[in-house]
Amino acid sequence: MKQIYKIKVQGWVKVLPFYLFTLLPLNAQTRQWTLRQCTEYAISHNLSIKQKSNQCRKQELQLSTAKNSRLPDLSGTVGETFSFGRGLTMDNTYTNRSTSSTSFGLGTSVPLFTGFRIPNNIKLNQLNLEAATQDLEKAKNDIRMQVAKAYVQILYDMEMADVAVRQVEIDSMQVARLQAFLENGKASGAELSQQKATHAQSQLTATQAHNNLQLSILALTQLLELPTPEGFSIVRPIVPSDLTIPADPNQIYQESLLFKPEIKAEQIRLDATEKNIKIAQAALYPTLTLSGGLQTNYYKTGGIPSDGFSSQLKNNFSQYIGLNLNIPIFNRFSTRNSVRSANIDRENQQLQLDNVKKTLYKEIQQVYYNAVAAQAKYQSSEAARQSSEDAFTLTQAKYENGKANITEFNEAKNRFLKAESDLVQARYEYLYQNSLLDFYRGKELNF
Repeated sequence: MKQIYKIKVQGWVKVLPFYLFTLLPLNAQTRQWTLRQCTEYAISHNLSIKQKSNQCRKQELQLSTAKNSRLPDLSGTVGETFSFGRGLTMDNTYTNRSTSSTSFGLGTSVPLFTGFRIPNNIKLNQLNLEAATQDLEKAKNDIRMQVAKAYVQILYDMEMADVAVRQVEIDSMQVARLQAFLENGKASGAELSQQKATHAQSQLTATQAHNNLQLSILALTQLLELPTPEGFSIVRPIVPSDLTIPADPNQIYQESLLFKPEIKAEQIRLDATEKNIKIAQAALYPTLTLSGGLQTNYYKTGGIPSDGFSSQLKNNFSQYIGLNLNIPIFNRFSTRNSVRSANIDRENQQLQLDNVKKTLYKEIQQVYYNAVAAQAKYQSSEAARQSSEDAFTLTQAKYENGKANITEFNEAKNRFLKAESDLVQARYEYLYQNSLLDFYRGKELNF
């Protein structure tokens, strides 16, 4: 048997099924998340953010490799050679003999001049690291906006669930009232049946609103990488009444150019193309390398006595040092084409920067006019809600005094609840769009 609860409201006894209490806010022991907590948690647990962070770490290693290219290298060599057949002897005659040779060497080289390729390569990798860092911040901003949108959707669905519960409460009161009137002969069975049908429809609406709320909670918890939405709830912010919209989207755009990470990243990449051009031009310059090393050998020829191994290593020990100058003369126009290709890359990067700026401006324009429209809708929704509430109150009084029928009562009630729904949607849309404008101006995305 369905469990029934009776609650006294405004002098009426309203009868509510037990399941509707699941639509009410969660108990105080459930952890409630603020938008800031949600965004911080999402940033620290999001997999795409971790991938971007690994790209930054990889770029740091590439920068370290570029810096270390200035250092001298060091390599050791060990060789063993066997030769068979006729060979030239010390007497300048040929004879069949077997010869073996063992060699040891240790060498190093230092680049003295590379046509400025090494310093430009270091600067290029520094710029690449800065661009990767800005890409990471851009990814964090994207997550912040996604979390904020999902957060607002939960707020909206929570309000809609509350509106649906209020509708059930009103219809439940009228069912109880008509039931009492029917027993006293003041109402007909048709009126009671009609109100019961209305009550059943409002219960269905409440169930759908509850399901929408659960799905929006699920969407946010999945965005946060939480294992389950169970026990998750959010804090309902108080919508301030003094929200203001900047007078001009161009002002917001000019401010955003100074700090938006996607703009910084593309500008840094544009600077990096200059380094790529200089690296390509480095092949036009001669290169100078300093080298040096140590070496020794051990020889043994079949049929001829030779000194011992250690004695030969000592006697054959030698050192060398040298300078190597490499002068490019003609390399089949490879350098020329590399420089031209680098210049084309710079032009493409300039176009990419311009495109990102245009995209940002379009985004700001869209958010700005959405905020203006949301502000107008919010203001008109407040007036409409007040008017519909007054009309419903008047119709309810008439209905209770027998001067209005049940159809008029339900129509007034539906208009009132529709106005409440519109106001809820306008309120949070206004809050969200206004917060996005502040976010584009460099403020924290929070409400």
